Parts: sequence; C-alpha cells; structure tokens
Amino acid sequence: MSLLHDFYTIQSFSAQDQKVSASIVINKDHPVFKGHFPNRPVTPGVCMMQIIKELAEKWADHTLTLKKARNVKFMAIINPTEHPNIQVTLDVEEDDGLLSVKSTTSFENTVALKFSGVFQKETL
Repeated sequence: MSLLHDFYTIQSFSAQDQKVSASIVINKDHPVFKGHFPNRPVTPGVCMMQIIKELAEKWADHTLTLKKARNVKFMAIINPTEHPNIQVTLDVEEDDGLLSVKSTTSFENTVALKFSGVFQKETL
C-alpha cells in the first residue's frame, strides 16, 4: 500500500535475486507539489525515501520499518514537471528479518539520490 495516494505509478518492476530495478512516473499534479513548492515543484526527499521503502516491501512481500538510514545523499532536484520518469535500483541483503538496502534513484543520466539503510520486517 502506498503511503501517498497517487503520488507515483510503477511502470516496470523486476527483481533478480537481491537486485531490483523499477521505473516509476511521478504524478506532477499530486497535491504535495502545491506546497513543495508553488510554481517550482520539487519532489520531497522524504517521498523519494518512501518510494525506496515501498519498492523494498514489494521485493520482500512484507511490510517494513526503516530502522537506520546509514547514508542518504540528495544529489539533484527532481522536478516532476521536467523529469517525471524515474529509475530506482535496489541492492538488498536479508539477514534474520533485517534488510540492508543500497539504492540509487536517477532520471535520464542524473543521479538524484543515493541511499543505504536497514529495514526491519514488521511482525503481526
């Protein structure tokens, strides 16, 4: 389940072992962009991190909680009007209910976000 309803759509998703690749399209008309920022929309970093979490959940087929963000580097602004098509890659290692994730988010040939962190599978 997506935390931000209709914020993005997944165009393609593939997983081979621990490698995940996804192409997504950000909805430039989402209400979040009315405040972030009027007439100059910028995809919020926290939303970019949420997308990574949701893609990791899709890979794991399990609800996850972020336990630790080891390294988060925002390297470029994603303007959804200019660059709605985003590529996200994940490298996942799972050990005892913990998922170590390294991820790169990019558009065209520009890296926008590098992330590494640890997610924990939620227990019911």
